[in-house]
Amino acid sequence: MTEQTTDLHRVQVWFGDHVICTHDAEQALACRYALAMQRRFPGLRITDDPLTGHETVTAAAELPSELLWPLTVQ
Repeated sequence: MTEQTTDLHRVQVWFGDHVICTHDAEQALACRYALAMQRRFPGLRITDDPLTGHETVTAAAELPSELLWPLTVQ
């Protein structure tokens, strides 16, 4: 029986030097996501890089439990 490995890719949406969105998926889904992001954000740089064994798959970021609104409005 042959073991199948899944090629994971990391798609990132860049605003200047800042990553504003990261998505890890299998190669075909990552390609579809990158194309969708290019249509949605035509002026931003979109990267689609293969993940090596050293990188970890990112999970959804948790929202802070406290309200941060008072810190942003002055």
